Amino acid sequence: MPSHKSAIKRTRQNKKRNERNSSVRSAARTAIKKVRSAITAGEKDKASAALKSAVSALDGSVTKGVHHARNAARRVSRLTRQVDGMS
Repeated sequence: MPSHKSAIKRTRQNKKRNERNSSVRSAARTAIKKVRSAITAGEKDKASAALKSAVSALDGSVTKGVHHARNAARRVSRLTRQVDGMS
């Protein structure tokens, strides 16, 4: 348990931010899973729609500082390539 006043405040802030970040991270992860499941099922229309929401979720996580911009760009790029590669 922290004893300094600033350390107590920092712990409180970290807990709050961790909860906020984990919900954003979870939403992005779920969106990515939906794209991947649509790709494995071979449903191009569903995959394209899911990709759009996944890109939005990843961009939002970058804006909120949860993911690094290059990390999100790499994920979007790979997912887009997979969806575009569907026949």
